[in-house]
Parts: sequence; C-alpha cells; structure tokens
Amino acid sequence: MTPTTTTAASINAGAGTGTKAEDRVLATAQQIMKSLNTPKEVREDMLLIFSSFDNRLSNIKTTMTNQEEDQNDALIARLESAESVIHRWDGGNDSARHSSSSSSGNHHRCSSFSLSFDESPEEATEFLSAVDEIITLLEDLSSENKPDLVDRAYSVLQMAMSQLEDEFRRILIRNTVPLDAERLYGSMRRVSLSFADSDVVEDFENFGLVAAGDGNGSRRRLFHERGGSIGCDLWVDLINPTAVEDLKEIAERMIRAGYEKECVQVYSTVRRDALDECLMILGVEKLSIEEVQKIDWKSMDEKMKKWIQAVKITVRVLLAGEKKLCDEIFSSSESSKEVCFNETTKSCVMQLLNFGEAVAIGRRSSEKLFRILDMYDALANVLQDLEVMVTDCFVCNETKGVLEALGDAARGTFVEFENNVRNETSKKPTTNGEVHPMIRYVMNYMKLIVDYAVTLNSLLENDESDDGLSGDDGEEEMSRLAKRLLRLITSLESNLEEKSKLYEDGGLQYVFKMNNIYYVVQKVKDSELGKLLGDNWVRKRRGLIRQYATGYLRASWSRVLSALREESSTGSPSYAQRSNNSSKMSLKERFRGFNASFEELYRLQTAWKVPDPQLREELRISISEKVIPAYRAFYGRNKGQLEGSRHAGKYIKYSPDDLESYLPDLFEGTQLVIHHPRR
Repeated sequence: MTPTTTTAASINAGAGTGTKAEDRVLATAQQIMKSLNTPKEVREDMLLIFSSFDNRLSNIKTTMTNQEEDQNDALIARLESAESVIHRWDGGNDSARHSSSSSSGNHHRCSSFSLSFDESPEEATEFLSAVDEIITLLEDLSSENKPDLVDRAYSVLQMAMSQLEDEFRRILIRNTVPLDAERLYGSMRRVSLSFADSDVVEDFENFGLVAAGDGNGSRRRLFHERGGSIGCDLWVDLINPTAVEDLKEIAERMIRAGYEKECVQVYSTVRRDALDECLMILGVEKLSIEEVQKIDWKSMDEKMKKWIQAVKITVRVLLAGEKKLCDEIFSSSESSKEVCFNETTKSCVMQLLNFGEAVAIGRRSSEKLFRILDMYDALANVLQDLEVMVTDCFVCNETKGVLEALGDAARGTFVEFENNVRNETSKKPTTNGEVHPMIRYVMNYMKLIVDYAVTLNSLLENDESDDGLSGDDGEEEMSRLAKRLLRLITSLESNLEEKSKLYEDGGLQYVFKMNNIYYVVQKVKDSELGKLLGDNWVRKRRGLIRQYATGYLRASWSRVLSALREESSTGSPSYAQRSNNSSKMSLKERFRGFNASFEELYRLQTAWKVPDPQLREELRISISEKVIPAYRAFYGRNKGQLEGSRHAGKYIKYSPDDLESYLPDLFEGTQLVIHHPRR
C-alpha cells in the first residue's frame, strides 16, 4: 500500500506540468505493471483501476498494448531467425521451412541432414548460437501467456536436440581412437621368472606338470611369467582430442535444454561398445562360466595371462582415461559425469569380473596357483583406483567378491599342492639315482611360491592348520608361509627316504638321497627360501649330505677294499707263513678279486648320475682318497712277487695311476666297461 500512495502523490504533484509530466506518469504506471510481472488479464484489470484513479492514465492501455505487440514481434523475429538456422540443417526446402515456421512445428526430419561440426565449424557455431537463442527465448516466455510461441519454440528445440543428438553420436563414433595393444604391452615393465631354471623337468602326472618341448621332444621345461606393471605415465587417447571440445559444446546445450538423459544415453552406449572392443583387442573374450570350465589348461593359462594384463590396462589406462573424458565433456553437470562414467564402464568391468569368478570356482589343481595369485594381485592392486572412480555400489561389491573368491581359490590350491606332496607315493625310481622329478617340481614350485610370500602370508593369516608348528631348531618366529614350506620340505625328506628303498644297491640308495638333498639345499640357498628357513637349516642338511657320502663309500667300496687287506676275514695265516706257491696263488686271487670288484663298480657307477659338478667332483675325491692309497700300498708290497711269473699281466691289470684315471668316468650317467688298462 505504501508504494501506491507514493506513486499517487507523484502523479498529483506533476498534474500541472503538461506533457512531460504526463509522460512521466505513464512511464511510472508502466514500470509498476512490469515489475509486478502479472498475466495479461490482471494487467487489464489494473489499467481500469488506474484509469478510474486518474483520467490521465486512460492512454496507458493503448501505449502498453503497442509495446506488447512490439515485444511480441521481436520475440517472433528472434524465434524465426533461430528457427531458420535449425531448419536449414534439417534438410528441408524453403516451402517446408515456411510451413514449419507458421505452424506448431513439423517434427519429421529429412534423411539429407548434413550438419557436421568438424567439416563445417562456422555453420556449427551458428547452429549452436541458434540453439542458445531458443533456450533463452523459452526462458523469457516462461512468464508470458503465449502458448503458441512456447509450443513453436519447444518444437524447434526438439528438432535441434534430435540433430545435436545425432551429431553427438557421430562425433563419438568417428573420433574413437582404436586401442594400440602392442604399444601398451611394450610400455609395461615385464618380469620373467623361470620355473625350472635350466633343469630338465619330466612329466609328473600327480602334480599336473605342464611342460613345453624344445622342438625335438627330448627336453621339457616349465616356466612361469608374471605380468608386467604399468608405469604412472602410461596413457592413451580414447577419443581424438580435437573432438572433445565439440562434444562438450553439444553436451552443455542438451543438458541446458533438459535433454541430459538422452545425451548421457548416447555417450554411454557408444563408449560402452568402444570399451568392449578394447577388451577384445586385449584378448578378453565374453565367456560364460560353463565355457570357461571346459577350456583346457594350456588355453586357460593364456587367457589368464591376458586377463591379468587386461585388468591392469583397463583400470589404470582405459577407465582412468574414460573418467577424464567424462569430466571434460560433462563439466557442466556433476550428476551427468557420475552416471555417464558408471554406465559406460559397468559392462567392461563386469566382463572382467565374470572371468575372474569362473576361474575362482573352477577345479583346483597345483599348476593354476601362480596364475590365480597373479590374478588376485592384479585385481587387489587396482581395487582402490576402481573404487575412487566407480561409484556404483553393485560394481564395487562385485569386485570385492571376486577378489575374495580368487583369494579362497589361491588358498585352496596351495592346500591342494601340500596334500599332493604328502600323498605322493609313486613307486618308479629314477634309473641312475639322480634327482627325482617330484623333487625338481616341488622345489621349483616352492622357490616360486616365495615370490608371492606377502600375498600368501596375507591369505593364510586366518588359517589355523599351521598353529602349533614350530620352526626348525626352535625358530618360533617364522611366518605362516615359512612354517608351511618347512613342513612340506620335511614331508619331502620322508618321501625321499621311502623312495631310496626302491633301489636294491645300497650305494645307489645313498647316491639318490645325496643327489636329492643336495638339490634341495641348493634351491634353498639360491632363493628367498634360505631367508625363510635360516642358515641353521642349511648347515644341518650339509651335514646330512656328508653322512650320505660316508654311507655311500662304505656300501660301495668296502668289498673292493676287503681284497686289499693283509688278512682275510677268516683269520688265515699271513702270506709270510705260507709256502711260496700257496702265497702266489692267494695273491693272484686277491688281485683277481679286486679287479673284478673294481670293474663291476666301474660298470655300474659310470651309469649312475650325479648332476651337480661340485658334488660329483667331491665324491670322486673321496673315492680317490679312500681307494687309491690303499691300492697303492697293496700294489707296492705285492707286485714284486708276481712280476716275472707267467701271465703276471693277467692279474696285475691296473697300476694306481690307472685306477685314478678311471675315476672321472664315474657318475656321468653313461654306462662304460673297461676293456683294457689306460697305459
């Protein structure tokens, strides 16, 4: 009420000032009506009130009507100008555009639409300006009672949005950059781990040993290659950078116009297909759980390796790039950024998770452990990055679920391996006493396990099966994994003891145990196993190897050396007390017995195998130190008694130097027979 009183006072004050005062009165009244922003019917009622209040205000109706008509004409002119631009790119002719502009709008579009942001940048700018004008017009018309103009503007806007939607899709598809997998793989830092080093590994069916031939089928090796890591600076363009600004311009208009949902749907559909294609390029196929279960191990191993690489590349490169792209294109809408990224990446992530789940619930077998651990590590290492980017709770929970399932699978597979080692009861010994394939397999397996010590210790943290197991020699402060591996090696040693009994020759039993324990010790020393088991464990096993060497010498060479003793085992008189002929006959028998025993040992033990050069040389030195001095003394004392006699060379076949020259042939794995002395 106060503004009205003030205005009335102003009008009365200016009543006698003529035309200028009247103009001010009219202007003031018009300003009041504009500021009230009332509908047309209300304004007409207000004019009647003003007219009754002061007859000088009777002309305001005519004046305002003229102004409204001028404003309406201006709005129509703006709409027609923008409309003409929109229709120009709709592919219609002049009459069609005229018909459309004079009606509520023809929403059907011609197939000759050719708006192209990259080919016609000036026209694209003009088109966007026309869209901006229509959006502004609709905002201006929101308070006007002009339903015809509003409908017409909405019709044109709808047409423009349809055109922009198509152009948005076209730009996305046309500017998608194909994934260069070779460049990505080349940029990944690779880590290769030899599973069997240079050792020849034979099939060991109990453990599902997978071997690769060298081409001639004579040598088989098992190896494991861990996936590489991705550098922080590795990135790829998912869309040509020059097209991003155009996409952003279109997205902003569609969001302002209320077509956010349509824009997000187009983007997520196109980019989802692009990411699915990236997975195909990375070698990840769409497979059901049933299909994965039927894949043979060799093919599965390749698919698991590709999956590991794909997980790292997808999260660290593709999804990170996609997040950056969404943030740039949809910078004007926080909700669009989030929804768009989640919808775009969900299919890609779920495809990876489906394969991981299929592997996790598959059949447990020892050869899968390291691939499963690699899969677990790969997914665990990207989980935090994934959770930062993806806000879809379902996807994040599914990822955690698959990670947990892979952990369970790794733990279960490790237990399966332990059980296989403990329950291995093969009755087929190696023919020459060398390292048993089981020992090679298990030790190389355990050597590689240590490379996953951090992961396995974490997975075994809540496993109570190793509670109460103390370390060797009271070493209580061993990790859970170290205790499990110590238990396994203890099982191996017991297994070796049983397998040594498969040999009838006592000497070969000791050579077999010596070879295998020496191999175990070397594998422990040359790897992180040494740190886990400790120096004391190694010293004890070295002492055990020396015991086996002593046992070998006693079992193999006692009978040979018995022929060199001065007295026989029956306590017969010395040769000095016998007749000359009797002495010579006995001496000949002793030489003959020594020769036969030595030749038999030579024939047998050249076929025996001691693979390690150092151990082989130490054994030969031990034999030389025990046998050669004894034979040299026997030879020196007795050869004079037979020299000059008939067929002396038939009995004295070897000099001490001859014997020593034969020792390097022992333990080479190739059976030899002495045909004549090396003189």
